[in-house]
Amino acid sequence: MSSEPRLLLVLPLFLGVLAASLVLRAQDEAASAAEIPAAATPPNGSLVAHVKRGRVVAVRSEPNGRVLTSLGSRTEFGSEQALSVVRERRRRWLGVTTPHLPNGRLGWIDARSRALRYSRAPVELEIDLSRRQLLVRRSHQVLRRVRVSIGRAGSPTPTGRFAVTDKLPGAGYSSVYGCCVLALSGTQPNLLPGWSGGNRLALHGTRDQRSVGGRASAGCLHARDGDLRHLMNVVPLGAPVRIHA
Repeated sequence: MSSEPRLLLVLPLFLGVLAASLVLRAQDEAASAAEIPAAATPPNGSLVAHVKRGRVVAVRSEPNGRVLTSLGSRTEFGSEQALSVVRERRRRWLGVTTPHLPNGRLGWIDARSRALRYSRAPVELEIDLSRRQLLVRRSHQVLRRVRVSIGRAGSPTPTGRFAVTDKLPGAGYSSVYGCCVLALSGTQPNLLPGWSGGNRLALHGTRDQRSVGGRASAGCLHARDGDLRHLMNVVPLGAPVRIHA
């Protein structure tokens, strides 16, 4: 058999294998992309990236940048590692808040990492320091208004973008309930005697319930016990928090 007829017999088979390969590759890529929810304009809440149990994810200075730190599946307090996603680039890189970086600076994680899974935080928190008020929001709807104390003169409550990293019931800051711990980057405010949270800002209770609403703290936020119970129940790990003057 001449080489030309042989080529005519082999060519359709080769093209069929190539076509199947391209289809499978496209399906694999589509499946991979489908596992990464879009961060922009989330329909059902803010995107949260969770580090799977026993896994580690690298946090980079920028997309494809140098590795700044690595995060395991648990925080220092033993909570599940939940990273609030603020930005997205090219459907691969996710900008997240973390207390391991300076305030206002995002870390970048590879959204395709098999160490990650995703969820949505249905609510977010907004804290207005001038009004000393915390708002629980779902999209543009205000679900609850909470009176809070803020930092006194000389130790102001910092402003910026944060996220709920831990929920610590019975942490001892309140006669009834514990606290939510919000991720804070940059400075290390003297929040509480013996505070070991590092670059963290705590929203917690106080034994003097009548002081709530004033400038009464060393930089953290105080709320009444009933409001804390509500927050502990409805605010998930990774929920975004914005504090402004």
